Amino acid sequence: MRGRVLVPALFLLNLLTVGCSGSPRGASVLTSDTPIHLEDHLDVAAIEGSEPPETPPEPLEWRFEEGAGGWLAADFPDGKTRPLSIEKIEDGIRLDLTDATSFELPNGRRRHRGAVYVDLPELNREDWAFVAVRARTADSVGAIGLHFNLREPDVTRGPFEYAGEWIDVINDGSIHTYIMRADWSWDYEGPWRQLGITFGSRTPSSLDLLSVSVIPKAAKYAAEPVGVATEARGQVHRRVLYTHAPGRLDYQLKVPEDGRLDVGLGVLRADIPVRFSVHATVAGETQALLDEVVSDKEAWAQRSVDLSNWGGRQILLTLETESENPGTVALWAAPTVSGTRATEMPNVILYVIDAGGAEYMSVYGYNRPTTPNLDRLAQEGVVFEYAYSNSSWSKTSTPSFATSLHHSVLGGYKTDSDPIPDQARTMAEHLHAAGYQTAVIVSNAYAGTMSSLDRGADFLRDEGAEPNSTSSVELHDDFWGWRETSPGEPYFVHFQTTDVHWPWKPASPFAGMYLDSERREQFYEWERALADAAGRARPRWLSHRAYPEEAYETAGVDRIALFDAGRALYDETMAHQDWQIGRLVERLKAVGEWDNTLLIVAADHGNTHGLGVFDPLPGQVPNVAPHVTRIPLIISWPARIAGGQRFPQPVSMIDVLPTVLDIAGLPMPEVQQGQSLAPLLLGRPGWEERPVLFDEFYVDWDTGALEGALGMIDGRWGAVLRIAAEEESEEEATESKGGEEEGAEEPPVRLKLYDRWNDPFALNSVHEEYPDLAEEYETRLEELWEAHLALAQRFSRTGEVPLTPEQLQTLRSLGYIQ
Repeated sequence: MRGRVLVPALFLLNLLTVGCSGSPRGASVLTSDTPIHLEDHLDVAAIEGSEPPETPPEPLEWRFEEGAGGWLAADFPDGKTRPLSIEKIEDGIRLDLTDATSFELPNGRRRHRGAVYVDLPELNREDWAFVAVRARTADSVGAIGLHFNLREPDVTRGPFEYAGEWIDVINDGSIHTYIMRADWSWDYEGPWRQLGITFGSRTPSSLDLLSVSVIPKAAKYAAEPVGVATEARGQVHRRVLYTHAPGRLDYQLKVPEDGRLDVGLGVLRADIPVRFSVHATVAGETQALLDEVVSDKEAWAQRSVDLSNWGGRQILLTLETESENPGTVALWAAPTVSGTRATEMPNVILYVIDAGGAEYMSVYGYNRPTTPNLDRLAQEGVVFEYAYSNSSWSKTSTPSFATSLHHSVLGGYKTDSDPIPDQARTMAEHLHAAGYQTAVIVSNAYAGTMSSLDRGADFLRDEGAEPNSTSSVELHDDFWGWRETSPGEPYFVHFQTTDVHWPWKPASPFAGMYLDSERREQFYEWERALADAAGRARPRWLSHRAYPEEAYETAGVDRIALFDAGRALYDETMAHQDWQIGRLVERLKAVGEWDNTLLIVAADHGNTHGLGVFDPLPGQVPNVAPHVTRIPLIISWPARIAGGQRFPQPVSMIDVLPTVLDIAGLPMPEVQQGQSLAPLLLGRPGWEERPVLFDEFYVDWDTGALEGALGMIDGRWGAVLRIAAEEESEEEATESKGGEEEGAEEPPVRLKLYDRWNDPFALNSVHEEYPDLAEEYETRLEELWEAHLALAQRFSRTGEVPLTPEQLQTLRSLGYIQ
């Protein structure tokens, strides 16, 4: 019957008494109608051996009681900032940011920044887990970050080639340990030659540096004899079960029909091989299923073990490791037992087109045929005519739709590597716990490790594509490669492609559809000329805040022609993206998965790069403007959802997580701010129309307060409330602007109101024409803001991601940090 949703039988654990060698009496038997993630069931595994080494590996460490120890101040070759000064103090070194270290931002504000670095012997960065920095400050230092390898001195950019994680600084004058991942950064290549530490503030400040430790990966696994972690090989991250050789894990398991074990085998050191073996024991007889020595630390040895001979029967499944060096770490990547599909839960594909504006898709009425495949998909599925992202760019929007929590509730933006709070669960975490095989396959790290979206993912790739305009080709290849090695169902994959994201380099045969080669080259020349005129090392994406007005005149660039050409390039990349989605759907049909798949095509924000030519006030375009936040939302599940429907009700990306969980018959999060769209999709009651909210906030480095805007689309009206980090009273604002004297500047308007019927691009606020209505929306948004702040108290960032308190204590006990 259409619309019926079944609650699956998830991981039924039957307590049985067994007498097989190597297993305890009373052990639980794992059985499930969904894939079984062995790493999630250590509580029922019998564990033998797997003892960490008695002598842990040594860290690299610099203690500054005696001086700088080879650390030097870094130059900023762009000429904007002088190097900081280093002063010896009793227990360390003091790094001072003075007026000489400040520089001016395009908005006129000044910032202070500084960096220090040390030369390293050429290291393989992936051999190292964390950098632990002990420091203190009582000044307005906002964050510290890791950087890697000095640039060539003639490059007019920052001092380092690669940036790593940033972390918030605690400004209470006490000593704190800040732990950041050593093996992460965007597009890193080559050996590790220098380690850099960068920090910044809004005012002259100092940071006392007491010690720096670089901790080897083996220490990451010293917390427990056996455990679960995430391990990277290049930009591919896998969820791993780790043991220490020699070690053995026994699982009592009821094998599904056509059963198989899929697992990646990995080691940390090439010079210390590990022998991996898998055995099955039935009625006292043991059969070897895998026996292999692994020494390649650069890649996973992906293996499939056939269990089909025991389909429907109970076995003792043994995972065992041996090594000549006791305590050597052995990695079992995503060890998963699966078989013939036995659940009615759908596969879930969340396909996010990064910067994919609905305004530029023919499925939404655009005047160019940019999305013929989505046009056809719309006939098989459901189209939401007015769907919106919750903010204007990837880092602030993706964590929100992954958790169904607004950006301010998650803590706002302070650095590029802000984690999702520990208490918030991602979509991958929800579905992994329900037995789904899970993958996050993206070409934008804001949708991956930079936002903690590796949590719950068996497989994560967040490496950029080259060129990004054909990222979907790489991401689809990664997906089918993952499905080949992890074929169990149901599965969840979050795609986030960058095909239509700037810079636009359309691929054949789509290049030339809307822009001839002469105008294309003219566009690229104009981009370079604008960058030169604005004093930038390279071009920036087109938007209302990309370049100052005078740069167009200096560069001799026709702004209207520039944006018109940019729109044509964008449309060509959209046509390529659409074609790739069509090929994905065709292949899903060919392999027989289409009818069992819930496909959601959406975007993280609109085409914020494309309408800047019309923006009246650079930097003031509100999130209620359709080109900023109106996105596609097309949902298909042939087995359950009637096709050809189009819904005019306004909906939000924050509704996606509740929708997926509802359709799959899974429990809802304890806290969610979206609502399920399943009642609309399945024709049942329970959905209520609500205003769409926009929530985008930034952390003030001085105060820790949030500043930004809370917006709302409510029928005809769009309202945006500005929230400042430190709100002045009306009396203070009047005094600061010169009182009521003639010519005194008016205080900024907190609430702007837009008439979406008569001003669809939200170009002009009508708050003065409708003062009562403006006051009403200001009150409503203030109440919502208070509610968001209250809800945010339930969520907190630890500031020590990715270590748990137990791991932190272990590192302290090993002497790695104090």
